[in-house]
Amino acid sequence: MVAEAVSAQDIPVVDLTELASHDADTHSRASDALARAFGEFGLVFVRAHGVHGPTLDRFYDRFLAFTALPEADKRRYGRPEIWFQRGWTPPNTEKAVIAGGQPDFKECWFAAPEPLDPLARQQYPQIYADNIWPDGDEDFKATMRSIGHQLHLVGLALLRGSATSLGLPPYRFEALVDGGPHVTRALKYLPLTPEQLGTGILWGEEHTDFNLLTLLPGGRFLDPDGRRCPRPDDQSGLYLRTRPSAVHPQGRMVRGLAPEGCLVAQVGQELEILTGGRFLATPHVIRAPLSAGYTRLAMAHFIHVHAHQVLQPLEPFRTPEAIAAYSPPVLAGTYGTKTLVDIGLAPPEALAQLGYRHYDRLQVARRND
Repeated sequence: MVAEAVSAQDIPVVDLTELASHDADTHSRASDALARAFGEFGLVFVRAHGVHGPTLDRFYDRFLAFTALPEADKRRYGRPEIWFQRGWTPPNTEKAVIAGGQPDFKECWFAAPEPLDPLARQQYPQIYADNIWPDGDEDFKATMRSIGHQLHLVGLALLRGSATSLGLPPYRFEALVDGGPHVTRALKYLPLTPEQLGTGILWGEEHTDFNLLTLLPGGRFLDPDGRRCPRPDDQSGLYLRTRPSAVHPQGRMVRGLAPEGCLVAQVGQELEILTGGRFLATPHVIRAPLSAGYTRLAMAHFIHVHAHQVLQPLEPFRTPEAIAAYSPPVLAGTYGTKTLVDIGLAPPEALAQLGYRHYDRLQVARRND
């Protein structure tokens, strides 16, 4: 990393009660702070979010118990046929688009906490798939759905605040996501062996999320004995890169360590496209510790534009520069499918689903001539 570091204290903190306030001055201050956060840094710290620490801790306990199962047991919940969009994702499966081929050093669990559009479920069966859950663990299911739902509500509130901060109707972004393929993801970053230290392995390569908005409620480090512990060193964990500028052409690196009681929300590629680059998708990387044996648990909720919506800059942001940068317009479902191929979760042949698929009728007719 050669980008200059910036203190997390420079990142605005937005209180959701202030963002929802009917007092014009209070709401304006909060929405202005949100616009600065998403426009300059690509992320914001969120207070009064309603995600309760004990519930998050309880889920991490359940998820950790699942990851401790033998690999053969976990593979029962792996679903390559639905591009790993539900259930367990094995290690060394997903890779960042510009990672140079190194898969992320993690295992994951995907679930959809919100209702899905039934028509889109027929048209996009992989990204709108039914949930699956570990057998006999109702607490895993209940806590993950509860946290995912609350994170979704936080995201919707931020989208309303983002819209008003940009001079749009308050529900302009929110109207694009109803029934979308939103997903909550639990992650366990794997311990490095002594031999792997210093070899360039990252827990997660630097990348930008392809969705609209990502909510991160905070993670947990575990020492080599499996006990919860502080961050092992100053380098490990989540780091985010701010918008490049004339002064900082490579952006500045921000440690993704939110103030006490806050969570992190970051901009995804879909929101960047819709705003014509006014809000910039947040590059982020998860660095492994400098010592062997440490792991990290984390969680993220991804809000997506509905598969039927067209991704292009909205009218107020449709400048010639934005049109050139974000062309051609594309359906969000097509965009998601292409990205899942790029990052290795969907097979390359999934791209064949994006065009006309009935040439066989002509082949049959020609054989009957």
